[in-house]
Amino acid sequence: MLADLPLAELRDYAPEVAEPADFDGFWASQLSAVRAYPLSVTFSSAGMGIRHAEVFDVTFAGHGGDPIKGWFFVPHRAAEPGAVVVEYIGYGGGRGDPLDWLPWSCAGYLHLVMDTRGQGGGWRGADTPDPGDTGAPSTPGFMTRGIADPHTYYYPRLFIDAVRAVEAARAHPASRGLPLAVAGMSQGGGLAIAAAHLAGDVLVAMPEVPFLAHPRRAVEVTDARPYGELTQYCAVHREKVEQVFTTLSYVDVVNHAKRARPPALFSVGLADEITPASTVFAAYNHYAGDKDIAVYEFNGHENGGTQHLRAKLDFLARHVGG
Repeated sequence: MLADLPLAELRDYAPEVAEPADFDGFWASQLSAVRAYPLSVTFSSAGMGIRHAEVFDVTFAGHGGDPIKGWFFVPHRAAEPGAVVVEYIGYGGGRGDPLDWLPWSCAGYLHLVMDTRGQGGGWRGADTPDPGDTGAPSTPGFMTRGIADPHTYYYPRLFIDAVRAVEAARAHPASRGLPLAVAGMSQGGGLAIAAAHLAGDVLVAMPEVPFLAHPRRAVEVTDARPYGELTQYCAVHREKVEQVFTTLSYVDVVNHAKRARPPALFSVGLADEITPASTVFAAYNHYAGDKDIAVYEFNGHENGGTQHLRAKLDFLARHVGG
């Protein structure tokens, strides 16, 4: 069932969202701070019995110099023309097992999967802790961790990790000279938009049903988690509501989309109650670069499945092929 505005209204939905005056300065400072730490990337053979590609267990220094894990796939038979795909993971999941991540390398593309700090207890395991968590009171989950201040909030750490994942992928010799794409679903889609803005070395972005877009709208139209964590926190911490949404404005991917230039393929499910369609279109309609969106009228957060995988493969091939 339709869970949000009608499609005709969604195509024109470009709301004004809160943007802090120091938005650009904040992110410049975050990027400058992480440059004080060497990338310290390592690629160790992971074995795993996968025959079509060599698989590496990756570690690199993310926000605060914290070690971030990942998988990196180098196919034995590369696509022509080739590319590197950096992929980010949905809320609650982690890098899991290499067998969870075969499509891009099977298509001949180098592929780095970034683990998600502190997550991995929801639906796929992870190997990366979050040393930057201050332990301040929060709703169960990750949406409100450190939310009293953008400098202590969870998501800026994750956004900076996403930028460093691009740099880690670039550090492998097999990546030399290849165009680079960022991709992800839900939380991973939000990270792909942030990386398209902040990383500076991205040819193509492919955010699916992106999370963290226009959270003020999200809490008005859905009580599903993860946005429901914000509602629960604000119901308890009534005096902090204004600060909550001020902090969120730094990671609202609508504000990042306004500054992102790489061609992008979005997707949206009109029955999505987790990332409501209006929030996705808010990011899409504000996106600064060339863009297209795949609309799945009768789908929810599961998105377009294999059909959308084919759409991403075609989109990437068109852009790396010139």
